[in-house]
Amino acid sequence: MYNPPIIDVIIPAYNEEKSISKVIGDIPSLVRNVVVANNNSTDETGKTAEAAGAKVVLEPQKGYGKACLTAMDWIKKQDVQPDIVVFLDGDYSDYPEELLDLIHPILDGKAEMVIGSRVLGERESGSMTFPQVFGNWLATTMMRYMQGAKFSDLGPFRAIAWSKLLDLNMVDENFGWTIEMQIKAHKAGLRYTEVPVNYRKRIGVSKVSGTVKGVFGAGYKIIYTIFKYW
Repeated sequence: MYNPPIIDVIIPAYNEEKSISKVIGDIPSLVRNVVVANNNSTDETGKTAEAAGAKVVLEPQKGYGKACLTAMDWIKKQDVQPDIVVFLDGDYSDYPEELLDLIHPILDGKAEMVIGSRVLGERESGSMTFPQVFGNWLATTMMRYMQGAKFSDLGPFRAIAWSKLLDLNMVDENFGWTIEMQIKAHKAGLRYTEVPVNYRKRIGVSKVSGTVKGVFGAGYKIIYTIFKYW
């Protein structure tokens, strides 16, 4: 008898009340839990996500990675653990229905981590700022030459086997979360691949590329993380 895989989704969210229900609504029905980590939002993100059917956990300390870690802690407490966890953003810039493309390499036994690459997919004009495009290129180039890790993007839309994610012992609490996962996965010898994903203009303002502080903060943390694990 075939037992379908158990898939949970984690969405770190800060002030995404205008978009979060759209994101949740487009997630394929095979997903067991959609866990929204409400990262101290000042709007109705939590209530809107709950009304849309998500499990909402509160993380008062600001930080993308911190929100992801809190959602992971919630999953750890469940009686039955997932096979795969998928991360995506709450601003509707990703296409949640493409989750099926991300999990296929893992289900087929060809990979243990899959990054949704916006570089390989179709990007709506204006969906990524110049700092984002340049930062992705710089970070992935540095990773390739310094660590031998072959990635084209640090895209937030990604899938990873739950047991392997736990083994990575993730610790970053803010902008270094995505690159920490990729570097650690490479160093641990995980089988990884990328699949093209499409990307559109987000609803609302980016918490990173939308501010000067965010751009410099993310850039510094990403480069710091590359050297930290070199």
